[in-house]
Order: sequence, then structure tokens, then C-alpha cells
Amino acid sequence: MDDVIAHLGYGVVFVGTFLEGESILVLGGVAAAYGYLSFPVVVAIAILGGFLGDQLFFFVGRRYGDRVLARFPSVSAKVPRVQALLRRWDILAVILIRFLYGLRIAGPIVIGSCRIAPWRLALFNFIGALIWAPLVAGIGYVAGQALDDWVGRLRHLEILVLMVAVLGAVAWWFVIEWRRR
Repeated sequence: MDDVIAHLGYGVVFVGTFLEGESILVLGGVAAAYGYLSFPVVVAIAILGGFLGDQLFFFVGRRYGDRVLARFPSVSAKVPRVQALLRRWDILAVILIRFLYGLRIAGPIVIGSCRIAPWRLALFNFIGALIWAPLVAGIGYVAGQALDDWVGRLRHLEILVLMVAVLGAVAWWFVIEWRRR
């Protein structure tokens, strides 16, 4: 399992942060705490993945925003709130949107539908990614070290159990969300 994490970990962190981010990035931080991955590399990949994902979703929103949002009523209900926030504090909204649960993908699509300038989004999206990635990965790193101190000698077993439990919980959550729609 150690080789699998070390071999595939960075790719998983990139894909996870490109699409949604927090749970995978926390696990990347835990893996860094255990020495399977390098913490600075995990953060750098998360910055890149989070930035590129938001940029892609922004351009999807810019081109197809109204049509995409109409297909997801739960997201459409949040659109006026996000648009009002953007009109009032566009810089702060772009930076902080990645921290709002449930708006990580929808947020950039809504921002794109609001016709904010692409250069403006890119600049403040990058600033947001620079804040978000080390913070979330750091939470995982600290949690991993605390878990290591707490459990002690069961190091190899606990990382496996923890990752399986978290991935199982995330998969279970996605199944429940999928069934709601």
C-alpha cells in the first residue's frame, strides 16, 4: 500500500483538487505527514489543480452558464446569492468561493455566467488557491501527525484504515447526493 500511495498520490491529489478538493487534499496532507508524499509538492499540486479546475468551470459558466445552471435546481437556488455577493465584493467572493461548501464547482460556473473579466478571475482565483491549498493540506498534515502520536506503532495499518474510511465516507456521501437528484 505504501508504494501505491507514493506512486499514485500526487495524481490523485491533482485530480481531486481539480474536481472538488477538500477531502482528497486532507488525505494528501495525511500522506505527507506519514512520509509517503512531500508536503510542499502536495501543496503545489493542489494549487495547480484547484486553480485549473476553477478556471475550467469559469469558462464553462461563461459559455454555457445559464443552460448548465438550469439543469441543477439545487445550485440554481443559490445563484442569486452568489451573484449578489459578486456584485458587491467580487474580489473577496472569487478568493473565498472555494471555501464555501457546495459551491466549489458551481461557484466558478456562476462567476462565469456573471461575465467577470477572465484576467480578474485568474488573478484572484490564484490568490485563493495560494491560501486554500496549504491551509487544507496543513489540516491533514497536523491531523496525520496527531493520529500518529495517538496510535503509535500501528502506523501502517492506521493510514490504510483511515484512508479507506474517509474514501468510503466520501463515496457514501456521493451516492446519497446522486440519489437525491
